[in-house]
Amino acid sequence: MQEVTPRPLHGTPAHAPPVTASGVTNTKLAMWLFLSSDALFFGAFISAYLLYRGRSQDPPFAEDVYNIPFTSVTSFILLMSSLTMVLALAAIQRGDYRRLRIWLLATALFGSTFIAGQVFEFTEFYREGLTPSSNLFGSTFFVLTGLHGAHVTAGIIWLLSLWGLAAQGRLTSADSEKVEIAGLYWHFVDVVWIVIFTVVYLIPR
Repeated sequence: MQEVTPRPLHGTPAHAPPVTASGVTNTKLAMWLFLSSDALFFGAFISAYLLYRGRSQDPPFAEDVYNIPFTSVTSFILLMSSLTMVLALAAIQRGDYRRLRIWLLATALFGSTFIAGQVFEFTEFYREGLTPSSNLFGSTFFVLTGLHGAHVTAGIIWLLSLWGLAAQGRLTSADSEKVEIAGLYWHFVDVVWIVIFTVVYLIPR
């Protein structure tokens, strides 16, 4: 009797990663769970900032050190990186590896520019007397924005790793989920910064 090879269900390729009952792969589900827990993590620190905002008795205060136009520019650069991340995913899905490398590198460069701006801002704050130990404002501000900066830095390293794989020809359309998952993380970092920028810089105390 002739042996019949079982066909993949729902048109899923035989080499595709296993999916969960929700219809997404285990890797993507794990990333969503991580981002959910990370959202609670940032929520706790944002709440702490709001709780202690305005309670500092010793200067400098927010209005003494903030440079809203400068921070707005670096924030816009970070948000633009979400667009280049989308373009990178679209490029690998259609097999355009040259543009994949371009957009991955552009996303990493935008993120690096944001981090450079944050380092400059922190340096200026330090010169004006604001440090994590200066007052409650300094403590909550540096912890919250510093943790976000650490997340952006981790994302940059991740993106450069993907770029390195793409440059070696080891990142193909079959690996598009790797770029998609990195994109989920990167978009999350951008959304978190929108919240932080609004709460910390734009809402008066």
